[in-house]
Amino acid sequence: MEADARPRRVLIIGATSAIAEEVARRYAGRGAALLLTGRNPARLAAVGDDLRVRGAAQVETQVLDVLDRDAHAAVVKRAFAGGLDVALLAHGDLPDQQRCEVDPGEAARALELNLVATVALLTLLAGEFEARRSGTIAVITSVAGDRGRRSNYVYGAAKAGVTVFLQGLRQRLHPSGVRVVTLKPGFV
Repeated sequence: MEADARPRRVLIIGATSAIAEEVARRYAGRGAALLLTGRNPARLAAVGDDLRVRGAAQVETQVLDVLDRDAHAAVVKRAFAGGLDVALLAHGDLPDQQRCEVDPGEAARALELNLVATVALLTLLAGEFEARRSGTIAVITSVAGDRGRRSNYVYGAAKAGVTVFLQGLRQRLHPSGVRVVTLKPGFV
């Protein structure tokens, strides 16, 4: 989150996660305009209603399945149409490691959701922020990506990939004044 208190336009992808919802509440309390995406329309609407009560200048919601990469561009275009200051990517899912070990499709889906979709979204966001020469991209990844563990190595591999991608993206965008923030919470 930005340190100053002026209202901002914030995109939150995966807005129904507990961490994202709390971040949105803080921005709403400072009068920010919010564009929220999530998979569950009812839950997304409930979060949006809560944020309106908490003081958000504006709350827009859009259902988004991040696995539908064809839908990414429309979300990014909508976010930047209003002038975007901050993008928070908080989507993801901890897969069933045992299923991933025996089902290649399940392992691939976990990587698609937790790595490939994130990289696709970041690529679109980065280009727009870079052209505007300002903004902040924040991504929730995980300490699970710091070391392969038997209990969640497919998820960990995805999160490690996101972290390394963000390192390179940070170097790319730094000269244009765009901040890239990697958030690595432990177990929540």
